[in-house]
Amino acid sequence: MSKVMIVGANGQLGNELQRLLNEQGIAFDALTKKELDITNLDAVKAKVAELQPVVLYDCAAYTAVDKAEDEGKALNWLVNVDGTKNLAQVAAEQGVKLVYVSTDYIFDGTNKGEYLEDDPANPKNEYGRAKWAGEEAVRHSGTDYYIVRTSWVFGEFGHNFVFTMQNLAKTHDKLTVVNDQLGRPTWTRTLAEFMVHLVKTEATSGTYQLSNGNTATWYDFAKEILKDTDVEVVPVTSEQFPQKAFRPRHSVMSLSKAKKTGFIISDWKSALAKLLSE
Repeated sequence: MSKVMIVGANGQLGNELQRLLNEQGIAFDALTKKELDITNLDAVKAKVAELQPVVLYDCAAYTAVDKAEDEGKALNWLVNVDGTKNLAQVAAEQGVKLVYVSTDYIFDGTNKGEYLEDDPANPKNEYGRAKWAGEEAVRHSGTDYYIVRTSWVFGEFGHNFVFTMQNLAKTHDKLTVVNDQLGRPTWTRTLAEFMVHLVKTEATSGTYQLSNGNTATWYDFAKEILKDTDVEVVPVTSEQFPQKAFRPRHSVMSLSKAKKTGFIISDWKSALAKLLSE
């Protein structure tokens, strides 16, 4: 029996976290959504009681941001709010530390500086509203917790912007990418390492923000992904590339608190280079 439990094990972060823990020789129980439905409170209670973890990494999330506006609205809330409430309630009841991952989309993007952990939330899309409600459920559950907000996640596993750009580049000579949304890309490896770092160092419970260093627009990010190809990347405005869900124009989150824990954060270009070289 291990002391670590992962839910949402088949997602891009869940897979990355499993690889990291394996490399570090840390035993864990990893459960996919088929193996544990976090929206079923009784199932969560039974599984946590069976495995008796010390820490529970919640990598389960509904992340289809545009679908969450309509056809996926109910599922978005069910997973990101009700499922999170179940995990937090059971963690509190059974004395388990909970690590919950949230998003820059809890902010409205009107801050021209860097968002701090305690800045007021004002989510403008359904996904952001659900993730904020999930954060609040964790905070008020009474459990020992780390909330880790992140942004623009990319990695080896699952659907993400890097693979989307690489796939489009196979069939297009020219790509148009939004150039008026500013944020911080995050490698799943960096995020997983920080989550484990918080637990290992017994950092103060609370809310943290973690991404790779420096900022980018989606256009900047695409240019770097495709810099060794002949594809032309053309900047456009958000108005020229309408999407169903609102995207914050400026969702740069401060990394100061994360750095104060002693965690070393590489810049996003270095992280991307490492991913592409693997």
